[in-house]
Amino acid sequence: MALNDPLGDMLTRIRNAQMRRRPKVATPASSLRARVLDVLQDEGYIRGYTRVEMKGETPQFEIELKYYNGQPAIREITRVSKPGRRVYSPVKELKNVANGLGVAILSTPKGVMSDNRAREENVGGEIICNVF
Repeated sequence: MALNDPLGDMLTRIRNAQMRRRPKVATPASSLRARVLDVLQDEGYIRGYTRVEMKGETPQFEIELKYYNGQPAIREITRVSKPGRRVYSPVKELKNVANGLGVAILSTPKGVMSDNRAREENVGGEIICNVF
């Protein structure tokens, strides 16, 4: 089966696993997914992730989800820029997510980063997803 939006697939796996209160979820590994997971970990939305390689299979990331008082740390995670419609934003037009309580993850010329870091670096880019 062909997968048109691998990043959207990872976000959906995280969303589904949190609805079922799973402690971990697996997703195929890629460098873009690793950078997005780095931002999620830095912002405190996931505990961490590890790369798992089994003989004869594609490498995977095992993502440790984070909960607080039985509730998921990620209340909502939505894909903004999709393969059919790319969404770009200059740094001056970056909007706050959930009145500053959430974070937007951007792909910029300086790498994948949160919207707060993009403002510090004064760089805009493609808005990958919003998390809060």
